[in-house]
Amino acid sequence: MTQAMMTAPQDALADAVLNGERRALARAITLVESGRADHRLQAAALLDAIKGAGREALRIGLSGTPGVGKSTFIESFGMMLTGMGKRVAVLAVDPSSARSGGSILGDKTRMERLSRDPNAFIRPSPSQTQLGGVARRTREAVALCEAAGFDIVLIETVGVGQSETMVAEMSDLFLLLMAPAGGDELQGVKRGIMEIADLIVVNKADGDLKPVAMRTCADYAGALRLLRKRPQDPQGFPKAVMVSAYEQTGLPEVWAEMETLTAWRRDQGHWASRRAAQARHWFEEEVRQGLLARLTASPEARARMVRLGEEVARGDRLPGHAAEDMLSWLGG
Repeated sequence: MTQAMMTAPQDALADAVLNGERRALARAITLVESGRADHRLQAAALLDAIKGAGREALRIGLSGTPGVGKSTFIESFGMMLTGMGKRVAVLAVDPSSARSGGSILGDKTRMERLSRDPNAFIRPSPSQTQLGGVARRTREAVALCEAAGFDIVLIETVGVGQSETMVAEMSDLFLLLMAPAGGDELQGVKRGIMEIADLIVVNKADGDLKPVAMRTCADYAGALRLLRKRPQDPQGFPKAVMVSAYEQTGLPEVWAEMETLTAWRRDQGHWASRRAAQARHWFEEEVRQGLLARLTASPEARARMVRLGEEVARGDRLPGHAAEDMLSWLGG
């Protein structure tokens, strides 16, 4: 296949994406998510074709424990934003089965109103067991949504854990959604997650839970004040806020806080430097992933890995010593 033959279809697809065609955007995301070698080449050509568009969206990462109301929050928040005339894309990363690799991909059914909004685009993607629950190609999907002219891209990640810090490497803002809880639950929130959160949003602040939500919000605000101030934040950030996605209260205040933080970071130069650092991070990550792929592609390397793994499993070798053996062999 010649280079011209390979890139011509991708140029047509790129034009359709840049024109904001939803079907083209869906096809483009499917392409970048594929792990097939020929599709990776086509995806590279497509991403090359759109990179000169110069369009930039606000990338918002959002995480929270299962059942905290992420989908309800995203739908209510997204509907508020589209009501303001903004175009909103939602990349909802569904958990993949570690055993079968399958996932449910049910986010469109959980966000029924937003999925019908002409100014919104919802794309569920399997996490493919990637660390942090963020699909490896999510950042490329974000680039496609930006090229398609969306103003805001919401990246919903799977659950909360130490590995969720990865979402910070593809977001401009990171929201941690929490449910009303007592002090014991506060102790369970890892410091690493607290340190990357720009806003802690206490959801379900309605009905009988409202007083509990107020106490929880105050507890998180106190915990945030104990953290070392970050240079990329103005006075008062990060902070804890309270919303009810169900009653749709507190959402304008959350958006106002996000706009304040975004404007300050742009003015101070942190926005551009952060995006540059993120680009460098993903370059290094691609190199690491490529090296691992080459390792598994070599029959000799695979056989050696299997043999060393069996020795470790039997207790004949320590894992560290076996790894050193493997790395020495790779280094020639």
